[in-house]
Amino acid sequence: MKIRFYIDESGRPHIDKHGVTEDEVAGAFQNIFEDRLGRENSRIAICRTGSGRILKVIYAPESKDEVFIISARELIGSQLKAFRRRMKKRYGKK
Repeated sequence: MKIRFYIDESGRPHIDKHGVTEDEVAGAFQNIFEDRLGRENSRIAICRTGSGRILKVIYAPESKDEVFIISARELIGSQLKAFRRRMKKRYGKK
């Protein structure tokens, strides 16, 4: 799968501002827990990185084999707790 990243005014991928690397996002797309509709043709995926971090990735599918990553950040605090509750309810585990 080809992955492109939104480049912000700094000339770097926007995900850099959130402490997420391009490799983490690429790896996390291999382990998606949730994938739902976002706004304006975007989608929101909750994924786990190889190192175990849970990421919220906002992306737009461009074709069957290509996605455009708009933003990605680690789930923390109440959002992470809510995600874990959903997973426990859905699968009976974290």
